[in-house]
Parts: sequence; C-alpha cells; structure tokens
Amino acid sequence: MSKQAFHQLIADLSTQIAGRPLDDTLDRWLNAEHGADTPTYARLKAACIEGVAEGWLCEREGGGIRYGRPFKPEDALHRFSVDVVDMADLAGPHHTHPNGEIDLIMPIEGDATFDGRPAGWCVYPPGSAHHPTVDNGRALILYLLPEGQIQFTKV
Repeated sequence: MSKQAFHQLIADLSTQIAGRPLDDTLDRWLNAEHGADTPTYARLKAACIEGVAEGWLCEREGGGIRYGRPFKPEDALHRFSVDVVDMADLAGPHHTHPNGEIDLIMPIEGDATFDGRPAGWCVYPPGSAHHPTVDNGRALILYLLPEGQIQFTKV
C-alpha cells in the first residue's frame, strides 16, 4: 500500500473521531465499530505491515524500538499526527499526552499486548502518562496524537 493510500485510510477514520472527547466512551466506540474483527482494523494492520516492509514506516530505531511519524498534524487528518512503532517485549520511554492519545494495537508475533491490552484500540485521556509497554510478543502500535502533542519525561 502506498503512503498516500495509508493517509486516506487515516483521513477516513479521523473524520469519524474528530471532535470527540478522548475518553472511555471513544475507546468503547472504536473497539465496537473498528475493533480487531473489523475490515477497518484489517486494512490498517495490513497497511502498517506493508509500510514497514517498504521502509516508509518505522524507518528510525532507538532503544530497541523502530518508529516513525509518517504524517504531522494537518487539516486532512483533523489535526492528528500519525506515528507507528514496532516493539517487542519491552517498555518504551515514559511520556505524557497533553491532549490525549489514541492507539491501535496490532500484534504481529505471539499474543502481544500493549499496556496489558490485546489487539484493538486504547484511548488515553488528556494529561495521562505511561511507559508504553509491549509484552508477550511483538506488536505494531499506531498512535494518533491530537496536534502531535507528546511530552517525553526527562531522565
């Protein structure tokens, strides 16, 4: 899948979530409407796997994590940035989500979980923080960040 086609997939999804509060209600809605057993999930997962294989996703590496931000916030994406990480059995750097974070969890090896959650969506509200952690295998995680806002904790 081309980077442009991936952009359109994200644009289509962001149209449906634009303006919604990043909370448990959105988490439940995303998992009900676009969860792990849906065509949306299958298309996004396939696009991420292809993007990694083609080298335009997760093109950077640090601390055992492959990562990349293919799209900065823009109006076509309803001001979400798009990041994708490739992690296996490790905790990433602690950070805060000033405006919240929407994550799509895509296990690709084993029964990988992200912050204890299986395949599907995880929504963090504004002001939340965590060490993003993948256990029990390897997963790709797609992050949608309102206005691209993320603050890494200084060590």
